[in-house]
Amino acid sequence: MLKIFKYLKDELLSVGAIILLLIAQAYLDLTLPEYTSKIINVGVQQNGIENVAISQIGQKSLDKIFLFTSEKDKEYILANYEKATTYKNETIYKLRKKANEEKLANVLAKPMTLVNVFENKEIDINKLINLPNTDIFTVLENAPLEQRQVIIKEINKQFKDYPSTIINQMAVNFVKNEYSRINIDIDKIQINYILKIGTIMVFIAFLCMICGLLTVFIGSKMAARLAKRLREKVFKKVVSFSKNEMKTFGAASLLTRTTNDIQQIQMVIVFLFRVVIYAPIIGVGGVFKALNTNSSMTYIIGLAVVAILGIVITLFAIAMPKFTKVQKLIDKLNLVTREILTGLPVIRAFSNEKHEEERFEKANKDLTKINIFINRTMSFMMPIMMLVMNFVCLAIVYSGAKGVDNGSMQVGDILAYIQYTMQIIMAFLMISMMSIMLPRANVSAKRVMEVLETKNTIKNTDSPLEFDKEKRGKVEFKNVSFRYPDANYDVITDINLTANPGEVTAFIGSTGSGKSTLINLIPRFYDVTSGEILVDGVNIKDADIKKLREKIGFVPQKGILFTGTIKENIRYGNKKITDKDITKALEIAQATEFVSKLTDKENYLIAQGGTNVSGGQKQRLSIARAIAKNPDIYIFDDSFSALDYKTDAKLRKELAKITKDKTVLIVAQRISTIMHADKIVVLHEGEVVGIGKHKELLENCTVYKEIALSQLSKEELENA
Repeated sequence: MLKIFKYLKDELLSVGAIILLLIAQAYLDLTLPEYTSKIINVGVQQNGIENVAISQIGQKSLDKIFLFTSEKDKEYILANYEKATTYKNETIYKLRKKANEEKLANVLAKPMTLVNVFENKEIDINKLINLPNTDIFTVLENAPLEQRQVIIKEINKQFKDYPSTIINQMAVNFVKNEYSRINIDIDKIQINYILKIGTIMVFIAFLCMICGLLTVFIGSKMAARLAKRLREKVFKKVVSFSKNEMKTFGAASLLTRTTNDIQQIQMVIVFLFRVVIYAPIIGVGGVFKALNTNSSMTYIIGLAVVAILGIVITLFAIAMPKFTKVQKLIDKLNLVTREILTGLPVIRAFSNEKHEEERFEKANKDLTKINIFINRTMSFMMPIMMLVMNFVCLAIVYSGAKGVDNGSMQVGDILAYIQYTMQIIMAFLMISMMSIMLPRANVSAKRVMEVLETKNTIKNTDSPLEFDKEKRGKVEFKNVSFRYPDANYDVITDINLTANPGEVTAFIGSTGSGKSTLINLIPRFYDVTSGEILVDGVNIKDADIKKLREKIGFVPQKGILFTGTIKENIRYGNKKITDKDITKALEIAQATEFVSKLTDKENYLIAQGGTNVSGGQKQRLSIARAIAKNPDIYIFDDSFSALDYKTDAKLRKELAKITKDKTVLIVAQRISTIMHADKIVVLHEGEVVGIGKHKELLENCTVYKEIALSQLSKEELENA
């Protein structure tokens, strides 16, 4: 899979944008639980009072606070307040704009708590100073300094074990009571605070959505461009394959690799960056934030992570081996489907539909079975993860309830902790869900890279030689031998012959004698195992492949037409030819008669694979395509086999008129097709057993004579 990333080098800008957006989104997501906690702790429980740095306070309450502060703290408090107004003949002090609220809150929290406790008589003052029916504020106000310090010391002993959260809560109660006393609307403060925090949360959520949408948009476009680039590269690579590579991979497998496999990679790339970057940030950030919220529940996160990892590892140990099989089974299904659709006429002719249905059903069932197994295995993941999440929530609530009870936590902190824990678990869940897609995509990536990294057996030379114009059209075989890859023997052995311009050189022999193989070596569909083939006086291995093939008009054994009009098919080898040249090519190929009867004539649309024309018509159009190219060398690989004798004779007669200075190579099974050739090469088991004209070979070559007598009578041969 990592090798695929080198094809993302043109997408560095997109990758950078995705990374920045995901970092921003992760930061925003991790910020939301803090505001949830504030809504509960401050907005609901503290009536919107953020801290105990009270904004307005009356002189009476300030005097009570000073009873429990040192002179230094008293000076600091007074420095942060200024006289603002009066209420019921009492001076009201207002917090200065430049005041350090956090530091001031730390100074005020303990004195405010003490004032609140004694005002509400939450502690029996008589037990502290042993004076019944005494007001603590009056005592402290009138007591000498030393006695006041002793009393305050005794009071502080009562509060030394109180958690800071309880101290702050009591101080907030003092602030609420003070606001009510001096006629400040607490409900308004609460509503304003909740609206402010709520607005911030909505804004953060909106920004998260924008980041998410942009990430998906950029990621999708990037993945689509990568898929396009891979398809282009795979297609170009496949087009450059020789018959050997095509045989190694198979057409069905190459189709799967170009479509399904690249689609798998595209799907993974869309989510991969999001998970690889986003999930770790959320996971680590969530742990950090959770620890800052309350470190006493760290063990819960640890247990959750261990449980999730255990689930993921177990499920993947079961499912992983099956992922590799899926793509191979898709190959097999494609192969069977393609084979059945291609051979449909034969299947129907032999009434074998039932057998083919069973063959398709088996391939389909095998793929379905393994997909069901994988999906069933992976379907356990989500319910188990949800179970873990629910147990984690219960553990947090249980542990948090104890913390709230003893004053070490607030309700909002529990909710924030649950959110952080869920974010951590979801990060692992995202990684695990990504891991479901990754193995299959990894298999697909390997299969695509296997095509791209395949070394072509037929390579173009780096320093191609120019063809000799004086030897134009000349084809020479010098000690040529060839064996198919992985074969144990040569199918062609030590061939030596020359085909000159202006001559018709024919090849004949029994089935499997190597006729088609021999002429397939000329356009370098295969490369010779030993010896050399010269075209225009240049070894074809030293020539530019494109220029070599431009010199050849090749008509294959099986006529192949492409989707498009007849005119487009004829123009396939030469884009510059005129309509007049097309008409002439059709006349020479004896195709005018049937083309003129078609609805749109030369603009008649050929179906995929030429299924809407007959075999003979397909062959004639293939021959017309080669003629229209006007090459130096014509190669007809048993291209007249589907033609009747009359059409065959007419075609060869017309062909002879335009090939007077061209080299013509014909592979044939019928003696009648080649008996008038200038040179006939007889092949037997890959070796040349005779070269000459028709009558010479009848007298001197036993193999040729046997072939001739099997097709024509003695009288016909003598009269020929």
